[in-house]
Amino acid sequence: MADVADKPFTVTDADFDTAVLASETPVLVDFWASWCGPCRMIAPVLDQIAAEHGDKVKIAKLDYDANPSVPARYGVMGLPTLLLFKGGEPVQQIVGAKPKRALLKELQPHIEGING
Repeated sequence: MADVADKPFTVTDADFDTAVLASETPVLVDFWASWCGPCRMIAPVLDQIAAEHGDKVKIAKLDYDANPSVPARYGVMGLPTLLLFKGGEPVQQIVGAKPKRALLKELQPHIEGING
């Protein structure tokens, strides 16, 4: 797998378990859809977090419409939903678009070295 630390990478129902659950680095999964305005608003924020904190957390993007299995497994109803996985388990859920500072603050308890 290519080095994905500095930019968001795409995951699907097929590779979710390998790319996210088996990751040794925490993974923040962005459940999004092309028709979702707030999803488009949060995308550049996630790009910045990936670029600045890619050594501490990976950012994965999962297209909600194209991959219904994983969102159903984790009860994702509204978009955008961000789920932070550590050690194969969801440890934080953030629903809705938020500014970068607010996102980092919510991630901070789970990811060492991220300042909100």
